[in-house]
Amino acid sequence: MERLGTGIGWRPEIADAVEAMPGIDWVEVVAENVCPGHLPESLLRLRERGVTVVPHGVALGLGGADRPDEERLTALAERAEALGSPLVTEHIAFVRAGGRLTASPRLEAGHLLPVPRTRDALDVLCENIRIAQDALPVPLAVENIAALIGWPGEEMTEGQFLYDLADRTGVRLLIDVANLHTNHVNRGEDPAKALAELPLEAIAYVHVAGGFERDGVWHDSHAHPVPRPVLGILEDLASRVAPPGVLLERDENFPGPGELERELDSIRGAVEAGRRARETAGSAGHVAGAGVTGDRPGCGPSSDEAPRQRLGLAQAALLSALVAGTPVPEGFDRARLRVQARALAAKRADVVAKVAPELPEILGEGYRAAFLGYAQRRPMTGGYRHDALAFAEHVLNEGGAEDARVRRELRTWWLDRSGPAPRTRPHARLARATRKVLLRR
Repeated sequence: MERLGTGIGWRPEIADAVEAMPGIDWVEVVAENVCPGHLPESLLRLRERGVTVVPHGVALGLGGADRPDEERLTALAERAEALGSPLVTEHIAFVRAGGRLTASPRLEAGHLLPVPRTRDALDVLCENIRIAQDALPVPLAVENIAALIGWPGEEMTEGQFLYDLADRTGVRLLIDVANLHTNHVNRGEDPAKALAELPLEAIAYVHVAGGFERDGVWHDSHAHPVPRPVLGILEDLASRVAPPGVLLERDENFPGPGELERELDSIRGAVEAGRRARETAGSAGHVAGAGVTGDRPGCGPSSDEAPRQRLGLAQAALLSALVAGTPVPEGFDRARLRVQARALAAKRADVVAKVAPELPEILGEGYRAAFLGYAQRRPMTGGYRHDALAFAEHVLNEGGAEDARVRRELRTWWLDRSGPAPRTRPHARLARATRKVLLRR
């Protein structure tokens, strides 16, 4: 596996800071946020300097009951080629459920949700990963996710599940030590036990991120400093094996360059401490079993749809409870599901505000309350841009905008974007935007 070194998640908000940081060997970019034909100038400059860029997908849903969408796979492959990447990464998660397999409405989570650690789920995931591997021009690595909730009746630990997955498919692993900490707090899972069960030779690289605890629940926010327990898990991992790469993730609430560099130094320090412990122990790292071979049966295409149907029904029932208010499936922790449901609605509100920043500008302080009220009644069935349009239409139809000026601006915004062609001429939209900028000065 290629040695990546120390990296940071590239985001537009910190692009200049990342370019100026010393010791950055590589960056990771959210795959869905870049267009192959219009790559940001910052990424192009980093590539020219020899900095490796890895696309990190969030929307494929490899852990879902359906086979991977061909268009999403093609888009991921195009980004890997455009960026000259040595690999691409995705998550062991499901992000949508319902549809043909379950004869139920198609629902979108808008976030990564955990896959049950069962044989059915493993069989489906293995086949989905094989399909993705065949469609991608470079190797694939998949990431363990953080979870607020656990599935009842699981048949494997996380370490066992990941070991069997890597052994059956040959897929690389992206180990997120912050997610191991999250699952320790939220689900009582021992990070050291998970690391001991992993096929460490399959690790492609490692994620490190921050979060916060509230009412006994750890939230993997990617918007807070990396806590000491997460650095401790990184040190434990590095005491077992030399990670090919380690990357700091930060998605919101960006600090100044100095603080980011101090966090990177702390990460380097944890890796170095782990290396010293590994050398003192006189071991090159734990190797679980016989290694990753990809030779076990049951990994290729299957004509048996029964595991997919069973998984699909279970995931649709869970997602419907989370986003549509249907009854909680038997065996789940109801309190945790309420926490997860609130987190999904809050994330929808935050992302819609990013993809359609005009909405919080038009609605002002009432945006968030209005959106959360809408989200309780309207599950997401498409992407976030579709969600933004549906929300605006909901506010207009339900009389949520009483002020005449607000209602007029919201209607104009909705009409400009809901039809097959913009209602307002481009130069008129530009003039209106320019007036807004001038008025703010």
